[in-house]
Amino acid sequence: MAAAVAAAPGALGALQAGRSRWVAAGCAQLGPGLRLPGSWAGRLAGPARGALGWAPAARGSAPRRGYNSEAKTEEELRVRHLEEENRGIVVLGINRAYGKNALSRNLIKMLSKAVDSLKSDKKVRTIIIRSEVPGIFCAGADLKERAKMSSSEVGPFVSKIRAVINDIANLPVPTIAAIDGLALGGGLELALACDIRVAASSAKMGLVETKLAIIPGGGGTQRLPRAIGMSLAKELIFSARVLDGHEAKAVGLISHVLEQNQEGDAAYRKALDLAREFLPQGPVAMRVAKLAINQGMEVDLITGLAIEEACYAQTIPTKDRLEGLLAFKEKRPPRYKGE
Repeated sequence: MAAAVAAAPGALGALQAGRSRWVAAGCAQLGPGLRLPGSWAGRLAGPARGALGWAPAARGSAPRRGYNSEAKTEEELRVRHLEEENRGIVVLGINRAYGKNALSRNLIKMLSKAVDSLKSDKKVRTIIIRSEVPGIFCAGADLKERAKMSSSEVGPFVSKIRAVINDIANLPVPTIAAIDGLALGGGLELALACDIRVAASSAKMGLVETKLAIIPGGGGTQRLPRAIGMSLAKELIFSARVLDGHEAKAVGLISHVLEQNQEGDAAYRKALDLAREFLPQGPVAMRVAKLAINQGMEVDLITGLAIEEACYAQTIPTKDRLEGLLAFKEKRPPRYKGE
């Protein structure tokens, strides 16, 4: 079908060919043998990973025992799997106080390793990215380390930062950035890669790279306009302006703004409340909903609706869907297993 559409004359044929490619790209992650709906009928040879673009977690891995079980004071990134009523929530805590949580080689390496592990863990339901350093979320690139790099080293390192931030954006589960302090440059780009951003009113956020005669290199020139609109994004990047929490909420950069508490973790507490709201929902539905939204926002409405239909089709044969119907009939909370 794609070949026939591509051969159609004029702009309409080109548009339809583009739509076909977007549907294929959006649905390739949804599994082998997917039949596209309506006029998009056909089968895609999907990856062996299964319907949601992630592989099962390796068997025999060490059990995760509690909130602090994986945290060590010397670690620059603490990966915490919450337990009990918060089971399924994972917190990535940046803990590089001496460097204001700046993105160093080591921190980027640790983030990459953590993300690679989490994207294949089917027990993970929501991920929160926060700082464990009071007053700082992430100050951006480590400029002291950057100053020691040769010109030939800078480009590849920025590419690595961009790749890690892209991997965070492509995680299959909801992600929340809890901004309780300064988020500048790459720090804000890290937050922009998350699905939801919440911040304390005292937090400071901005893409300030033009002050250093460079531009945002971790996705900021692309994700900020998508979040707040092109004209305002240009204004903020051109001026290197820094916003507080209330200003960020007013322009749509964040979803919630909180007055900071004595503990300095108001945004994190709000992020945790949101994550708890997500926990009862069907895991398969959450993943395909995120995929449908992300892919659909990059295409025209007609193509987006086709992507939605293909994603919806993936929920129909699941055990979770049947469990939801049974729980509704029996007037009890559903017990979803992500199957």
